[in-house]
Amino acid sequence: MPETTSRSALILSGGVAHDFPASSAVLAGVLEEAGFAVGVTTDVEEACLGLADRDRRPALLVLNLLRWTMRVERYAHLRAEWSISLSDAAREALSGHVRGGGGLLAMHGASICFDDWPGWRDLLGGVWRWDRSSHPPLDGPVRVSVATDSHPIVDGIGDFDVVDEVYGFLDRAPDARGLMSSPHGGADHPLLWAREVGAGRVVYDALGHDARSYEAPEHRLIVRRSAAWAARAPS
Repeated sequence: MPETTSRSALILSGGVAHDFPASSAVLAGVLEEAGFAVGVTTDVEEACLGLADRDRRPALLVLNLLRWTMRVERYAHLRAEWSISLSDAAREALSGHVRGGGGLLAMHGASICFDDWPGWRDLLGGVWRWDRSSHPPLDGPVRVSVATDSHPIVDGIGDFDVVDEVYGFLDRAPDARGLMSSPHGGADHPLLWAREVGAGRVVYDALGHDARSYEAPEHRLIVRRSAAWAARAPS
C-alpha cells in the first residue's frame, strides 16, 4: 500500500557513466510506493523552465542525472551529447520552485551537476569539487551508518549494507549535516542530508549509483521517507 496520498513527482534523468534508464525506472517505482504519480524526462532545461508555472509544477522534483559542463579534457568526446549549462531562466525557475515551497530530492550524481552555477551549492547543500572529491571503486557492498533518531527520515532505521558508489570530500554547506555516512580515505563522509531552503525542503542522497542501490530495503525506505518529507506529504 502507498505510504502517502498520491501527488506528482518529476524525475530528471540522464547522463554519463551510469545506467540512468534502469535506475530511474527503479526509483520511479520506489516513489510510486510512497504514493507519488511519477513522470520521467531527460529534457533538463525544459523541465526546469516549466517549474516557473506554479500551477503545473510537481510537488517533488527529483534529480537522478549526471550532467555538467565537462570542461575537463578527458570528457571532451561526451560534451556534444551530455554537456549542460542551465540558462538563467531555468536556474531562476529551479531555485524559485524550492524557495517558494516545492520539494527537491537529489540523488547521487546531482552533486556533480550544474558546476557553472554558484547558486547550486546554496540550493543543494553540497557539491562535488574535482580537485578534492572522490569515491572508492565500486567493487562490492559498503557499510552505511545511520544517525538513527536524528531526523524523521532515518528514525528507527539501523545501519545497513548496500552495493553502491560512496562519494566523499564534497564541498558542503554548514547546515548539511549527515543523516547517514560511510568511511573512506581516512574520513567518514555524509551521504544524506535534509534541509529547508526558503519555504521549500531539499534532500540530498549520495547513494543511487545504479539499480542495485535500491535492493537494500533500508535505502528504499529512506528514499520513500525523503520524498515524503521534501514534498511535505503526510506519512
